[in-house]
Amino acid sequence: MPRSTSSGPNIGAQEKKKPFVLEILERFITNPINILLTALAIITWATGEELSDKISALIMFAMVVMAVFVAHFQEARSSNAVEKLRAMVSNTATAKREVDEPVAGADGDAPVPRVVKKLEVPIDALVPGDLVFLAAGDMIPADLRLLSAKDLFVNQSALTGESMPVEKFAVADADTKNALEARNLCFMGSNVVSGSATAVLAATGAQTYFGALAGSLVGQRVQTSFDKGVGRFAWLMIRFMAVMAPLVFVINGLTKHAWYDAFMLAVSVAVGLTPEMLPMIVAINLAKGALKMAKKEVIVKRLNAIQNFGAIDVLCTDKTGTLTQDRVILERHTDIYGDENEKVLEFAWLNSYHQTGLRNLLDEAVLDAVHDADRVQHLHAEYTLVDEVPFDFTRRRMSVIVKANSSSKHFIIAKGAVAETLAVCSSVAHEEHYQALTAQKLDEVKAVARDMNEDGFRALALGVREIEIKSAYSREDERDLTMMGFVAFLDPPKDSAADAIQALNANGVAVKILTGDNDTVTRNVCRQVGIQVDKWLTGPKIEAMSDEELTLATRDTPVFARLNPQQKVRVIQALHRDGHVVGFMGDGINDGPALRAADVGISVDTAVDIAKESADIILLEKSLLVLEEGVIEGRKVFGNILKYIKMTASSNFGNMFSMIGASVLLPFFPILSVQVLLNNLLYDFSQTAVASDEVDPEYLAKPRQWDLKGIMRFMFYIGPISSIFDYVTFGVLWFLVGANTIAHAKLFQTGWFIESLLSQTLIVHVIRTGRVPFLQSWASLPLTISGVVICLVGIALTRLRAATGGILGLPRRDSYRLSRAHPVREDQVDPAFRPALIACASGARAAVIRAIIVR
Repeated sequence: MPRSTSSGPNIGAQEKKKPFVLEILERFITNPINILLTALAIITWATGEELSDKISALIMFAMVVMAVFVAHFQEARSSNAVEKLRAMVSNTATAKREVDEPVAGADGDAPVPRVVKKLEVPIDALVPGDLVFLAAGDMIPADLRLLSAKDLFVNQSALTGESMPVEKFAVADADTKNALEARNLCFMGSNVVSGSATAVLAATGAQTYFGALAGSLVGQRVQTSFDKGVGRFAWLMIRFMAVMAPLVFVINGLTKHAWYDAFMLAVSVAVGLTPEMLPMIVAINLAKGALKMAKKEVIVKRLNAIQNFGAIDVLCTDKTGTLTQDRVILERHTDIYGDENEKVLEFAWLNSYHQTGLRNLLDEAVLDAVHDADRVQHLHAEYTLVDEVPFDFTRRRMSVIVKANSSSKHFIIAKGAVAETLAVCSSVAHEEHYQALTAQKLDEVKAVARDMNEDGFRALALGVREIEIKSAYSREDERDLTMMGFVAFLDPPKDSAADAIQALNANGVAVKILTGDNDTVTRNVCRQVGIQVDKWLTGPKIEAMSDEELTLATRDTPVFARLNPQQKVRVIQALHRDGHVVGFMGDGINDGPALRAADVGISVDTAVDIAKESADIILLEKSLLVLEEGVIEGRKVFGNILKYIKMTASSNFGNMFSMIGASVLLPFFPILSVQVLLNNLLYDFSQTAVASDEVDPEYLAKPRQWDLKGIMRFMFYIGPISSIFDYVTFGVLWFLVGANTIAHAKLFQTGWFIESLLSQTLIVHVIRTGRVPFLQSWASLPLTISGVVICLVGIALTRLRAATGGILGLPRRDSYRLSRAHPVREDQVDPAFRPALIACASGARAAVIRAIIVR
């Protein structure tokens, strides 16, 4: 096959990093609150006549900038950490390449001869037609066809989910329909476990199976439940604003005949109803959660994933490496009836130890199973290797011939696939007795092997006999063996898996297994870690189901096996349709689509690149225990965000409820527009410390999702209740303090400003917990301090009106705009204006009084 030099770099599709400006713009336009605040800031700046209006506009715009940039820089820091992980690994492949080889002493003008050499070539520089050499531990650098192979075992778990290595060799299998199962093809994304091979590259980069699948993953992500919830809440408040702001404008314009001031007040009301600090509060809470997770060796790539962590009520996870240790161990060594037998283990050890070829994972597992140093030393001293009959794919077994030094007898020990090993046995051993391998015995032995397979074990059979002494041995000597028993292998469950699943279940998170491995192995592992498997579905069955049927099936099915990547996505989509928030944990290329489809995609630092890029969260330790901690942290973050939303929405709604009533009843503006903005800003700044607050244990006990109806009920219930304090304040100011004339409007406005700020800030301590405040639950120290400081700042600002000229929430002029609807006497006019009135004709005084401009 000729080499192609026009195929492009040998890399799979990767997420393209967006330009800084484009990413900032995208963050801005995808949040309706940011757009609304920016629009209100522009309107305020363009129409405002006073310095306070300009300051108000700058405040609103600064809120948007802070929220956008806090989120951007936190996620950029996480992305840089992922890039550093990737940069730590530089991969090459051994390939034949033609290179120049100058001849020593040759004339400088003479052509330089070219020779073919084995070179270490960067994987991204390989092209179709390259001849590559594979050995144990090598990555498969591209899709390739084997030319020769010796004892080649390949791990394809990243592509198929199958934990056991598969055998590959140079002979094609004519009846294979699935390319991944072809015996003479290897694919990018897999790696060599044992053996060696020579191969020619057939496809590289985006043309590979890996690259094609990776290419389908890059692009726009699915909107998560958190994104949808924030959007729905934002639009809810915008709809309220669209009703309340025009209402305030019309009422005050008609009753005060001051349409400009009514307009500025309506703009302030619009801002007041908008949770303008929500983007920033969310960013602060998520960033704090990300920092906490970083201490637990968890990289949060997308901040929103922290909240989604707390909201998930279904965690879908792959089996290999998550529930299991992603390694093979010898779990059982039994006689022909399945009873533990130490003699079988010794024969298996001799077979694995004395073979001269490259040991595979199963051989290593056998050797690791004999821990006793004295026992190993005895086997070393007692038996000596004489010869071996290597493994081949026709016989599917390998044999060693050993000499028992104590008796000088020779023994042949064969280990291999059950059917092929039984084919060369003529007897069976049981408790030192030997019996002929009759048809009945053969069925009994096969039944034991079948039970092991159904329990998820990979069973090999062991046959032994004493053999005559001769100079050389061959496969013809593998006959008339005595079947000794079985060695059974398993990818064992992690020690922490059962505890982690129990903890997740206790926290309201159901665990479902989505794997490409077979259902028999998967069900066995699930039983060992405490997942009750009464029902399961396989890929072919799912393929035949409609979306509605699959949605119903997911409700009580914990195991989904033999899935391809798109079937995993279908299961996640079915769970979404059933109202679940879904997390998915995987590390292979076959997990990429599911990682993007889930609300939270979770991967590990050892995962393939495209899986890490598709994930929202990357674990430096592949453990479900870390996930359980992440779930709790996510619920804390969401709980604190929801505290701010409920407190702000109900408080702002109550203020606007009071505003409308006061606008109808009072002969002057009940509060100034800049005071509304300042009140809102001070209160919201006091809530930036809510990220440090503790959350009630009862709240953390189950998944939490956006409940827009619940937020509306809370707002409609608490808002009017908070207005009671306002109307009581109105009564005190009007009847007791005497702020009941236009001349005393400043006093009334300042009084309500202070009461509103104090009541909003202090009521936080009641709303923040479901327990009895101050007795059963205290706010965090930072939240308490910030509330006290903001209250003191608000009070202090009222003492600075002379120095500030009204900028800090106080009247901008020492005069009042009087309404024609409310006639006034001269003694109601500010003394500063009386000299001007004396110069006027008495008949004109009333008109002059009504024309005086006030705020």
